[in-house]
Amino acid sequence: MQTQPIIQTREATPEEDSLIAKHFYQMWRDIGVPDDAINSNWLEITLQFIEQARRDLFYKAFVAEVDGGVVGSASCQLFTGFYPNVLKHQYRQFGYIWGVYVEPSYRKQGIAKQLTSATVNYLKAVGCTRAVLNASPLGKPVYESLGFSSGNAMQLDLIDTSSF
Repeated sequence: MQTQPIIQTREATPEEDSLIAKHFYQMWRDIGVPDDAINSNWLEITLQFIEQARRDLFYKAFVAEVDGGVVGSASCQLFTGFYPNVLKHQYRQFGYIWGVYVEPSYRKQGIAKQLTSATVNYLKAVGCTRAVLNASPLGKPVYESLGFSSGNAMQLDLIDTSSF
């Protein structure tokens, strides 16, 4: 009888920032973004972003370990918004969850759900009133199972504007 591996979720350390960045890169690759569409200095860009977000936006990352090895990660931070925030803090202090990634051989074991739950709990603890994320098709059922609702975010690809 095969036993399920024990999954430990914990706060990531700053020494694991490169691993978080690698997971973020791999997430893009897994959803079909071609390598030539990603900046060659993606590691440096991501590490600089994490450093700034940790300093200014209450950034926190979490990792999932199985048998002492990290198999997944997720990041979160305060969301500064796309437009001026004119609402009072108690009505709109959004947190943003990003870079939820689990290595392919460990998927469908509840790891992404555990990581996302850790980010949600952290965002609640720092006073966020809502958690926001962008879901991949594979991630959407995970987030819906945690109570996330589908939003009204819409997008238009401006690279091919032949329809206008």
